Amino acid sequence: MATTKITVNSNGSLRVEGDFEIVDKNGNVYDLGGREVISICRCGMSQNKPFCDGSHKGHFEHEAVAFSLPPKKP
Repeated sequence: MATTKITVNSNGSLRVEGDFEIVDKNGNVYDLGGREVISICRCGMSQNKPFCDGSHKGHFEHEAVAFSLPPKKP
């Protein structure tokens, strides 16, 4: 089974690499044009949502540092 890697970029997008598909709320698959790496918008400013177009530059701040989530509720 192939691995999917999602990288949370500081002050930017979510970078998705590997074997994946992206679907809309109705289950329709986005045509990614053969790409194996894409960036998902986190700032909400992209004109190409859900994909990043770089609009966040200088307007979005988030220092991406990994942490542990609290335990799942029973």
